[in-house]
Amino acid sequence: MNAPDLGLPVDVPSTALFTDQYEFTMLQAALKAGTAGRRSVFEVFTRRLPEGRRYGVVGGTGRVLDAVENFRFDAGVLGFLRENKIVDEPTLHWLSSYRFSGDIWGYPEGEVYFPGSPVLRVEGSFAECVLLETVILSILNHDSAIAAAASRMSAAAGGRPLIEMGARRTHELSAVASSRAAYVGGFSSTSDLAAGFRYGIPTVGTSAHAFTLLHDSERDAFRAQVDSLGRGTTLLVDTYDVAEAVRTAVEIAGPELGAVRIDSGDLLLVAHRVRQQLDELGATNTKIVVTSDLDEYAIASLAAAPVDAYGVGTQLVTGSGHPTCSMVYKLVARAQSADPKAPLIPVAKKSLGAKTSIGGRKWAARRSDAYGIAEAEVIGTGAVPTALADRQLLVELVKGGSVVAREPLESARERHIDALAALPMSASQLSRGEPVIPTEYV
Repeated sequence: MNAPDLGLPVDVPSTALFTDQYEFTMLQAALKAGTAGRRSVFEVFTRRLPEGRRYGVVGGTGRVLDAVENFRFDAGVLGFLRENKIVDEPTLHWLSSYRFSGDIWGYPEGEVYFPGSPVLRVEGSFAECVLLETVILSILNHDSAIAAAASRMSAAAGGRPLIEMGARRTHELSAVASSRAAYVGGFSSTSDLAAGFRYGIPTVGTSAHAFTLLHDSERDAFRAQVDSLGRGTTLLVDTYDVAEAVRTAVEIAGPELGAVRIDSGDLLLVAHRVRQQLDELGATNTKIVVTSDLDEYAIASLAAAPVDAYGVGTQLVTGSGHPTCSMVYKLVARAQSADPKAPLIPVAKKSLGAKTSIGGRKWAARRSDAYGIAEAEVIGTGAVPTALADRQLLVELVKGGSVVAREPLESARERHIDALAALPMSASQLSRGEPVIPTEYV
């Protein structure tokens, strides 16, 4: 459940200037040429997955819907455009009443995608669609990158809980979006209270090394924390000597101690030693949480360690080496005139090299084998083959300018679990390889 569902007073500012200037200059020129009203279809897709990735994860769809709803030009925004001579007066007049009135279809949030997948399809007049390019791409590229990294980390964790704790490693607003995307991708909680407030994500947190250093002794620090937060708290045990800290922690909290956290050293070795020590002290139910600049590879290397949960920061909020998905927003079809009944014609730029694209308003479906496991991403234009009619991936998100598919964040999280379960088992491998299923065009 997200904040609007909870009735929380969260204000979203106008997104009208989350644009590149050329979107306004194209608008002005099209208005003057009389082509701005032509019905158009734009699609968001990526030509390739980041190197080594087997699948992508759609993240940020809910935020895109918010951004489209809040794409408004108030007096201040119009004044900025006028004072800086970004556009002329006729264009400013047109912008003053801007409301997106078209349709948006897309892969639902949490779904997986592959090269060429039409992740989002935006339909309406050229004028109203072209302005949305940058804000849509900025959200989808960021959130999908974080969701994909989170998904890989979740697979590597093998069902052990993951805590998102990267707020201090990125922009303060990106941190909130990252927490949201990580939750979709499989993380169970966040340390970021703004994310908890905005999206209802479970929040966690106890203490840092500064709290231990504040006190005259580690024992004093542990006593203060247990007295305040109870025996079920998590004590940080690597400020000085780990073995001594674990012994002190159990002496103070008893076998009811909730967890200990290890934030440095050889995590594999230290985790084994700490588990043995906790068991010998009778704290057999005390859990071990590890942090310290983890990524999916480090998490996988700890699969055999007695670790109960992982805290991940920097590598998560930077996409674990791939901070963008390289998604693009391309015009793929447009009407021959401004007549609403004018037929759509496919369009695509001609390009040598890797920047080719395919024209036409597309559908997408995922073909499965006899066991229900995906074997191909099928993309086409025109009629959908009967055999794929019930396997289509795009859903209606906005109809006539109104959002029709807003959903709780938990739904996107559950959808991702289902989507992964329907992929070949090799999807979770961390070794470099091609997309786990091919993209076929028909």
